Amino acid sequence: MDFRTLQYFRVVARELNFTRAAEKLNMSQPPLSSQIKSLENDLGVQLFIRGKRRMQLTEAGHLLLRRADQILDLAEKTRDDLRSLDRELSGTICIGMVEGMAPYLASRWIASFREEYPHVSFRLWNGGGDDVVSRLIRGLSDIAVVARPYDTEAIDGIPVGREPWCAFMSPDHPLAKTDDAALPLSALKGVPLVVPNRRSRIEAIRRWFEGIGAEPEIIAETANYIDAVTMAEQKVGVSIYPMTKSDPGPNVVRKLITGPARTAEYDLVWSRSGRPTILVNEFINFVSDCLEQDPDEGFNKGIIPADAEIL
Repeated sequence: MDFRTLQYFRVVARELNFTRAAEKLNMSQPPLSSQIKSLENDLGVQLFIRGKRRMQLTEAGHLLLRRADQILDLAEKTRDDLRSLDRELSGTICIGMVEGMAPYLASRWIASFREEYPHVSFRLWNGGGDDVVSRLIRGLSDIAVVARPYDTEAIDGIPVGREPWCAFMSPDHPLAKTDDAALPLSALKGVPLVVPNRRSRIEAIRRWFEGIGAEPEIIAETANYIDAVTMAEQKVGVSIYPMTKSDPGPNVVRKLITGPARTAEYDLVWSRSGRPTILVNEFINFVSDCLEQDPDEGFNKGIIPADAEIL
């Protein structure tokens, strides 16, 4: 099993048709079919169910497709890193990001960094906190912007931002009709809630409510800020989510949660298991310098209550 065979397999697995796959690969169908059959013999498993009208992936085929994506992406990243060693500071930095403030912070860093190093490009990946950390540890991302907590034995990082937790709701929700920009946590007792789907987040929210002698009524979980806002807009429930820099729009009301207030803390992180490349290390140092020059950037001072604790 080599990179070329994996690429052949990936195209066939996505097309589920040898004729279309061969056209995409600019080759004839018989040698492509032969390559896939040899791969199945080499692995000792059946990858496709070949029906009269359509093909399907077997369970082994689905697993290999996921692994092929990871292997080929890592191979491409390795080629980029090796090329960058022989040129003026250049190459591609792969950044993983969670929802919330992370895309805003990363965008500002990238814009400023490219002014100094115009030959550097970026590959961004957005997802839930656990998925972002997993990709980082597996080497599929060079660095990441994640919310605490995370495994400090596996990854290292520096704090880069903080934002308050807020409640998002439709304008005609009873809690939206007050003029106050904030509402106490106690106002959310018995209210159907949409929360982030990260396990550590859900447990933290439960402890938050325990502090006021209540249990949150969680009816839905999501890893996506847009989904959380949409569900609030469509009156599924009140969404609890970090504030983010994005305006939720005219059909959603956002209120700071107080009594007690909580914050989401963001770190720029990298894996402890490998030494960052020269390019990645330069970017980390650049971000550190930016934070020294503007220590308030990303920390929403003046918005977050002084007594707010990390959630």
